[in-house]
Amino acid sequence: MTERPLTLALVAGETSGDALGGKLMPALRRLNRADIAFVGVGGHAMAREGLESYFPIEDIHVMGFIEPMRRLPLLLRRIRETSEKIVAERPDALIIIDSPDFTHRVAKRVRAALPQLKVIDYVSPSVWAWRPGRASAMRAYVDLVLALLPFEPAAHLRLGGPRCVYVGHPLIERLDALRSNVDEARRRESQPPLIAVLPGSRRSEIARLAPPFGAALALLVQEVGAVEVVLPTLPHVEEHVWAATKDWSVRPRIVIDEADKLALFRSARAALAASGTATLELALAGVPLVGAYRVSRIEEQLKHFIVAPSILLPNLVLGELAIPELLQRDCSAEKIVAALRPLLGETRERAAQLAAFARLDALMQLPGGVAPSEAAARAILDVLGR
Repeated sequence: MTERPLTLALVAGETSGDALGGKLMPALRRLNRADIAFVGVGGHAMAREGLESYFPIEDIHVMGFIEPMRRLPLLLRRIRETSEKIVAERPDALIIIDSPDFTHRVAKRVRAALPQLKVIDYVSPSVWAWRPGRASAMRAYVDLVLALLPFEPAAHLRLGGPRCVYVGHPLIERLDALRSNVDEARRRESQPPLIAVLPGSRRSEIARLAPPFGAALALLVQEVGAVEVVLPTLPHVEEHVWAATKDWSVRPRIVIDEADKLALFRSARAALAASGTATLELALAGVPLVGAYRVSRIEEQLKHFIVAPSILLPNLVLGELAIPELLQRDCSAEKIVAALRPLLGETRERAAQLAAFARLDALMQLPGGVAPSEAAARAILDVLGR
């Protein structure tokens, strides 16, 4: 017997969430035995799969601490409008995708109006890192969390959060793009050493990290000789990166194309990077690295609320401090060079990181090589009894 069609509401709040939604939608269509109609909020990737977004996703894509305050009236209006439209649609489920400051507020409003509606959260908030009380609070309006990181189900269980299942990180679908061919492996071993430098993707990060990163590279050249430096960045901050690095004595080659970034990761001898998803990409590509980060004095006070043992995703997945982390005052040229220099040679420090990275595939891949988008779709349809 043919099952009745489904209507699913999806709400994504930024580019990364839109990319997840853009892969989830066709996976749901493939696995479901009936038609699916999608409503909600998304970007270009979800539009290509047929979603007519309630409004442009750029309206709610804000970062940092100041920008959300400036755009608060618009954000509050979009939360209200999104909630009201979903309630009017009476969908079979609501799937919120990342961007918890926006999507969770929508979920709370929708759950209050439709208490029987299933709500699935695709991408867990970082309850394991800070504000752990959010996990138990989510039980009131989230039925299932789809985790991108393998340690997150245990974290939700420990913190009293909703049921949580690991569906895989999208990076595990791109492992081939992160693995070196013969020529790239040869470049990784050749001279001068190729170093990837990633000072973050936000203007505030770049402003704080460019000075110590530039000074560290200058000191490194004094100690080991010539190096080749490539700095991958994003188009919206390219001009800012050029300005922040113009006085570096070791001038980087700046690239903005995703293919160029991946080619760099497949060839780099070592890396210096801010925290973020790029550190996991580097680790999966087998690039030993140093993690370094600075925040403002105001943000530094939030460290008292941080409960995670590391700020780097590879360390969290591995369950050990395999990658050195230099934070705040420790993010200095001298300490960066002391940690980075051994990674350029055949040293125990380099060997230890590579041995740790070799465990990542087994920790992150799903049984049977299932794609994360398919695992997420299966979990959603299971909740719906489909």
